[in-house]
Amino acid sequence: MSISVNQLEEARRALDAPLFADLAGDAEMSFEFFPPKSEKMEETLWESIKTLEPLGPRFVSVTYGAGGSTRERTHATVARIQRETSLGAAAHLTCVEATKDEIDQVARDYWAAGVRHIVALRGDSPTSGQAYAQHPGGYENAAALVAGLSKLHPFEISVAAYPECHPDSRDAQVDLDNLKRKFDNGATRAITQFFFEPETFFRFRDAMAKAGIDAEVVPGIMPVTNFASVLRMAAMCNTAVPAWMGRLFEGLEDHAGARQLIAATLTAELCRKLYAGGVKQFHFYTLNRAELTYAICHLLGVRAAAGAAVNAVAA
Repeated sequence: MSISVNQLEEARRALDAPLFADLAGDAEMSFEFFPPKSEKMEETLWESIKTLEPLGPRFVSVTYGAGGSTRERTHATVARIQRETSLGAAAHLTCVEATKDEIDQVARDYWAAGVRHIVALRGDSPTSGQAYAQHPGGYENAAALVAGLSKLHPFEISVAAYPECHPDSRDAQVDLDNLKRKFDNGATRAITQFFFEPETFFRFRDAMAKAGIDAEVVPGIMPVTNFASVLRMAAMCNTAVPAWMGRLFEGLEDHAGARQLIAATLTAELCRKLYAGGVKQFHFYTLNRAELTYAICHLLGVRAAAGAAVNAVAA
């Protein structure tokens, strides 16, 4: 990707700014939540939604457990967001452990509930350590799922992208070919797996352009508060964790507050460098923790809309 003189000047201004104070505040955010498993977790989720709603995100998405294990809870959460807040809700939907007819019915139920945005994913095997296998009568992969959804209703469809290559892909070119099929079949945008260095995203954006993919790609941002947990997740999804990050979190196992402060600083700096490279959209994996995400958005210049009122949502 060639960078214009204006972009270089904008990047220089962003990098020379006193920390984050002079960013323009023109970045757009979206937030990802997971469905609650208990009454306490439900209370935390809705407090998080109420905290982040005034920032006016493009949309919020709700994840879907392996094998449809959270199907009902995901549907209930998405429908409630759509019904009781000002937010546009996006529902995750996977190909795992369901026939095409079953998945199509879930999508129709979302449409009937007023949900117009689906995050279409292949999904992972519900059995840890076991390779993914297409369900008999099910969709083969996310590209096929996108094609199926496009025939049902004019959904807005987000899909996954892997800057460091999906673990099941033979190589990066095969992975890009698969991503292109998702767009050819009707996807609206791609949201990336999390990564920790801006160059990872920029290289991937250039590779997409070289492969002829001219579509919106949004970086997926994961604030790190539990380093051991992130190491496990990164190993599963082929994400490189830089050695310097391990050194920064060393010795903080019993200092949750310090980890939060470091996470906010690291994540905001990653976003600032992406912003300097022309990125204006960010998707945060919130892990249902609002304050950390809110702080990072604040550092990026995002403010609650004047007079924004948070809907009263019963806990």
